[in-house]
Amino acid sequence: MRRVSSRPLFGIAAAVCAALLGYAYYLEHVVGLEPCPLCLVQRGFFYALTAVFALAALHGPARGGTLAYATLAGIFALGGAGVAGRQVWLQHLPPDKVPACGPDLYFMMEHFPLAHTLRTLFTGTGECAVVDWTFLRLSIAEWSLAWFAALLAFAVAIAWRGNSGSGS
Repeated sequence: MRRVSSRPLFGIAAAVCAALLGYAYYLEHVVGLEPCPLCLVQRGFFYALTAVFALAALHGPARGGTLAYATLAGIFALGGAGVAGRQVWLQHLPPDKVPACGPDLYFMMEHFPLAHTLRTLFTGTGECAVVDWTFLRLSIAEWSLAWFAALLAFAVAIAWRGNSGSGS
């Protein structure tokens, strides 16, 4: 049986991640939405996924490499889903339970210790609970969560395909 390369699959996933990042920058710079700390962390996970998928597409790995790239992508997708899930949770809190808004990331990086900045980045602030944009009734955080879940499923499918002997 002829082996089919996993390169196109990795390339498609990289292109999807790049498109999602492009749309995030469109929302920021054209629409005028300012990303909150959790949005920036999610963006970082999308960058990591883009890099892993693009490297895998360029490398065109054999079975073991396919499994390694897909596993790394899965880890980044899980991390992004965790952060997006946290933001979705914040967005669904009752108004009296939402944490106070904090300073933006650039101010925190200049004035706060790194540990405090990282803790705030990963736990979010009141601004992370604000829903400024929706599409089909889903917020940006809910769409991010859905995309991270889809990318995780895609990475698992690539790994499964590569490990089943039909991929290279």
